[in-house]
Amino acid sequence: MRRSRAVANTAAVVIAVLVAFPLYWMVLSAFKPEAELQSADPRPWTTAPTLDGFRRVLTVDGLGGYFLNSLLVAGAVVLLSLLMSFLAAVALTRFRIRGRAVLLLMLLVAQMVPVEALTIPLFFLMRQVGSAAPAFGLNHLGSLVLVHLAFSLPLAIWMLRGFVAAVPVELEEAATLDGASRTRFVWQVLFPLVAPGLVATSVLSFIHAWNDFLFAKTFIISATENQTLPMAILVFFSPQGNDWGAIMAGSTLMTIPVLIFFVLVQRNLVSGLSGAVKG
Repeated sequence: MRRSRAVANTAAVVIAVLVAFPLYWMVLSAFKPEAELQSADPRPWTTAPTLDGFRRVLTVDGLGGYFLNSLLVAGAVVLLSLLMSFLAAVALTRFRIRGRAVLLLMLLVAQMVPVEALTIPLFFLMRQVGSAAPAFGLNHLGSLVLVHLAFSLPLAIWMLRGFVAAVPVELEEAATLDGASRTRFVWQVLFPLVAPGLVATSVLSFIHAWNDFLFAKTFIISATENQTLPMAILVFFSPQGNDWGAIMAGSTLMTIPVLIFFVLVQRNLVSGLSGAVKG
């Protein structure tokens, strides 16, 4: 028993080191001077840390606007995906809907389609949407919100469905006997009970929208004022040579909001993911 536990702990430590090493190398490279970054003999440490990379990133024109745009897109995707996925999960779990099994199967199939395969069709779709609703067309942040929402909803609905199904039907019947309407039960009883699942889905939606580069590059063509934070790092790539110090510094700065979000929701995150697996 002790031996198997020791093996499991060792394996967990090894996996944790392997997962954390790229993050460590990114932060280390952000503080390395240019000479060490260009060295043919890279070392997993630095004896002369510098903030030059961060200074170059913070002097990019419009950086504050890029950050605000990313925050607006990620925040809108999180809020809308939570609301819509929760209501969809309730409908698929609590109501007898014709073709429910087909809908659930479509949610799984939607996760199997590569994002790259849909980029060009989505580009033409957003161009057509923009003719009817300019705020959601190309060169507008609304296009990014719509696309990320479409990719976040299937997984969020599937995860929340397990949480909603875990709430006993008898609880709803008792609330009905006490005079509570179905709407009141959903928002005042069911919604708080599935909070861990909401937290887990919000983290996944936030990361997906915050780190996006492909759609931001594809849909925001000429409106530089609507570009998101990953586009700010693009200026450090050039045919003459890439500024890896600034690139790693920018990546490190982009990681900070994600870490803050994790800290704020980490109490419910583990229970939320475990509940999704059980569901």
